[in-house]
Amino acid sequence: MKIAVPTRNNSVDEHFGHCEYYTIFSVDDNKNVVEKEVIESPQGCGCKSNIAGILQQKGVKLLLAGNMGAGAMSKLNAFGIDVLRGCAGDVQVVTEDYLKGELKDSGESCEHHHHN
Repeated sequence: MKIAVPTRNNSVDEHFGHCEYYTIFSVDDNKNVVEKEVIESPQGCGCKSNIAGILQQKGVKLLLAGNMGAGAMSKLNAFGIDVLRGCAGDVQVVTEDYLKGELKDSGESCEHHHHN
């Protein structure tokens, strides 16, 4: 399984669509991280970029996110990528916590865009 995390300074970026890059973790059948890959974030808003297709092509099945709007979440879901929101902290620790069953979706969506 592959898990993607929108990343800024090695931490989960709280706004999926404006992260610096994505960290993709490859996970074996024993729920151990066996590989880590970094891909650049496309410019622009996440829901309007081609990132969902890129992540799908890389085999990503889950995205651990800080927060995101309904449009981005729907787009990822349409590409077969589940989303777990409400994540924060170091991307490696967050991924390992998810694999231990310690994370739950916050159920909260970003209601508007924050463009800097």
